[in-house]
Amino acid sequence: MEEVLRRALDEHVSLTRFLYADHGGIIRGKAAATARLAERIESGIGHTRAMMAMSMMDELSAVDGMGPVGEVRIKPDISTFTPLPYAPGAAAMLADQVLPDGAPWDGCARTLLKQAISDLADEGYELRASFEPEFTLGHREGHESAALRPIDESLCYSSTGFHLAHDYTIDLVAALNEQGLEVEHYYPELGHGQQEVPIRYAAALRAADNHVLLRETVRGVAIRHGLWASFAPKPFPDQAGNGAHLHASLWRDGANAFVDPNGRFGMSTVGYRFLAGVLAHLPALVALTCGSVNSYRRLVPRTWSGAFTCWGPDNREAAVRVCSPIGAHGSVNLEFKPSDSSGNPYLALGGFIYAGLDGLRRCLSPPEPLSVDPAVLSPAERSELSVSPLPSSLSEALNALEADSVLMSALGSPRSTAYLAVKRSEVTHFAKHDAAYECYHHWMKF
Repeated sequence: MEEVLRRALDEHVSLTRFLYADHGGIIRGKAAATARLAERIESGIGHTRAMMAMSMMDELSAVDGMGPVGEVRIKPDISTFTPLPYAPGAAAMLADQVLPDGAPWDGCARTLLKQAISDLADEGYELRASFEPEFTLGHREGHESAALRPIDESLCYSSTGFHLAHDYTIDLVAALNEQGLEVEHYYPELGHGQQEVPIRYAAALRAADNHVLLRETVRGVAIRHGLWASFAPKPFPDQAGNGAHLHASLWRDGANAFVDPNGRFGMSTVGYRFLAGVLAHLPALVALTCGSVNSYRRLVPRTWSGAFTCWGPDNREAAVRVCSPIGAHGSVNLEFKPSDSSGNPYLALGGFIYAGLDGLRRCLSPPEPLSVDPAVLSPAERSELSVSPLPSSLSEALNALEADSVLMSALGSPRSTAYLAVKRSEVTHFAKHDAAYECYHHWMKF
């Protein structure tokens, strides 16, 4: 506490944002003035429970216990305090939503991930992860019918793309590093104006926190450059979509538990059991990792989005890729491809852990790996290899989630009830409108 208050004064912070991610995948929060920061850290900031029943369109769903009656507190995790380089005078902390007496609230998404981490620790493991986000950089034009005009039309990984986004990118990398988010790579991606900035992996809770801070930083730096940045899965129907592939591995006693130099593709039995659990729950899991109507424009075959339930070594069309080690066997990890930034990262990562944990507990084995694009297989071949298409819409994914007893039990009530209600309200809302309306509202909000 003393360190946070000292830094707030030394770095001339006037307001500290207490941030959380809601069930609609939107980053929300309230800010505390520095003069009252100490007491607000202790008590949290008062907040209505109803906000966790709010959709991305700010439409309130009818959920028991999340209406006009009832209070929670937005209580920050002081270990996440960071001044915001792109917003002079402001800082941020990631926050839980707790009951007025300080006890955990079972409607909080960040609390779900903490529970998953604890349950995984009971089995002797820690998950380390990083999201690998793509976003579109461009100019907003107009107001009600605003269009997003990409900053460039450069080719994938082209040096021209580096040149055209250079000033923005240098400021972005500096802002991320200054907040302790270690940038590993940067490159212009396939779509017009599309960028990718992966950051260093971290323990699971920190990885989700980092993804929230990265989303905030990408857009904050863009606004100060007179630009607009969007993580929408499919901001333009005719361009490549923006994913947020999840890289993850289990660790035990300081070593990567996925590693076995003598195992198939260098991976251990533990790794295969975890992988099998993810595959077993994949149709339901994508309701959390691909959390918007717009997600399913991206999640289609032959777009490297992982649109089929299958896995393979370095197969970028498989839903789960076993990544080749880079420099050492210790770098073996799984890349989970059907994931994007419209999902709540705490629910997405928590669901991923619970799916893999089920594989560990039941000693599941995955089907045979796939070394081809699953789209080239006939229906009969897919059936023989246990390869099936993922849900083609958010509605289908939500039905799969509701039918998945493991993930529904992990989410618990009222969290599962609220999530299904919020997401089904979004399905209903966008069903009344065309693709242009859908894409516009997603690139504006994500």
